[in-house]
Amino acid sequence: MRASEHAYVTLRDQILEWQLAPGTILGEVEQAARLGISRTPIREALARLTADGLVEALPGRGLVVTATSVDSVVELFEVREALESKAAGLAAQRRDPAVFEALREEFRASSALLNDPTRHGYYDLVRRFDEAMDDAVGNTYLVSTLAGLRTHIARVRRLAHDNPDRLAAAAAEHALIVDAVIAGDTDLARSATVVHLHRSLNNILDTAESGRLAPSTDRTA
Repeated sequence: MRASEHAYVTLRDQILEWQLAPGTILGEVEQAARLGISRTPIREALARLTADGLVEALPGRGLVVTATSVDSVVELFEVREALESKAAGLAAQRRDPAVFEALREEFRASSALLNDPTRHGYYDLVRRFDEAMDDAVGNTYLVSTLAGLRTHIARVRRLAHDNPDRLAAAAAEHALIVDAVIAGDTDLARSATVVHLHRSLNNILDTAESGRLAPSTDRTA
C-alpha cells in the first residue's frame, strides 16, 4: 500500500471511529510524525479527506476534522431515507434470494457479534448487507450516490456504539428488510427501511445530550 493510501485509510478510520474527534487539528508535521511517514503523502491524504467532507480548512486553525451536528445528521437521514427506501424496493424486485438467505441467517445469529466489545464483525455484516443491496439494485446512478453518503453514515453509526439495546434492535430491523427482499415484497422492504432509519435517527439524536453532536441551529430565526 502506498504511503498516501495508508495515511488516508488510517486517518479516515480514526475519524469514523471518533478517535479523531470533530475539531481536531490535523497538521501535516504532527500527523507525519505520528504515522511515521513524510509530509507529502499526508498532504495527499488530507486532500482526499477534505473532498470526502471529513476535513475542512478553518481560518486561523488550518485543517480540522469536520463537526457533526444535529442539523447535518437530520439532513443526511432525509437524503438517506429517500435513496435507501427506493433501493430496498428495487432490491426486492431484482434480488438473488440465495444471497439474502445467507445474510438472514447471519443477522439472526448476530448476538454473538454484538457481544464482541469491538463489534467489528457486526459492522462488517452491515457492510456486506449494503453491498448485497447495491448489487441487487442494479442501478449504477443510485448506487454511486449512496456510496457518497456511506462514509458519513459510517461515522454517525458509531454514535450508537455505546447502546447495545439499539444495536440488537437494528440487527432485527435489518433481518426484517432481508426477509422482505427475499419475499420480493417491495412495499414491506421500503417500509421496513423507513422504520429502521427513523429509529436509527432518533437514537443518534439522543446522543446530542452527551455532547458528541453540535446542537441544532434555529433555521426559522
